[in-house]
Amino acid sequence: MRCGVFYHIYNRGINGEDLFKEERNYAFFLKQYSKYIQPVAETYAYCLMRNHFHLLVKTREAEEIIRNVVKNENVGRVLNPSDVTDANADKIISNQFSKLFNSYAQAINKAYGRTGGLFEELFRRIPVDDDDYFVQLVYYIHANPQKHGFAEDFRDYPHSSYHAHLSKMDTKLKRAELLTWFGNEEGYQKYHLPNQVLADLEKFEIEFD
Repeated sequence: MRCGVFYHIYNRGINGEDLFKEERNYAFFLKQYSKYIQPVAETYAYCLMRNHFHLLVKTREAEEIIRNVVKNENVGRVLNPSDVTDANADKIISNQFSKLFNSYAQAINKAYGRTGGLFEELFRRIPVDDDDYFVQLVYYIHANPQKHGFAEDFRDYPHSSYHAHLSKMDTKLKRAELLTWFGNEEGYQKYHLPNQVLADLEKFEIEFD
């Protein structure tokens, strides 16, 4: 993964197994996500579903990663500041995502008496470099629970970033910046009207969808 790039990141449970077995698992994943990913990437949208997830992130620049590693004690235990250079920052980003998924899998294995891998292969990532693709991807991520039958109306689904972008509460999401991609909050809501048909939605269809 390269620094300063938008990525659509997704994966599912091995053999379609559930990643989130009960409500507390969602909160734990987001806690681990903040610990491992916040120092190396900014999050624009996410959706966690029972057996798979989608993320839209922008990786930080190398200098910012170094600065975050140095000032954050928790991250310091994960990344040694002396190991971070411009040359290897790209690899560090990928490693942080791997550490997130490994730490979550280990916790689930311990809690539920299971062994082996939890996620299907390596996590998948697609660079996002087109404005239209970006806004359609945000909609696709938020609408995924309805698409897969986890909610009748995706706007009622509790484990996505849809409502966080409309909230006034503090958030680590890039809320203000994301809303500008839709013009404003009203434009964001209009774009997320239910049953919207996007002509290019097929481009987001992935193997396990």
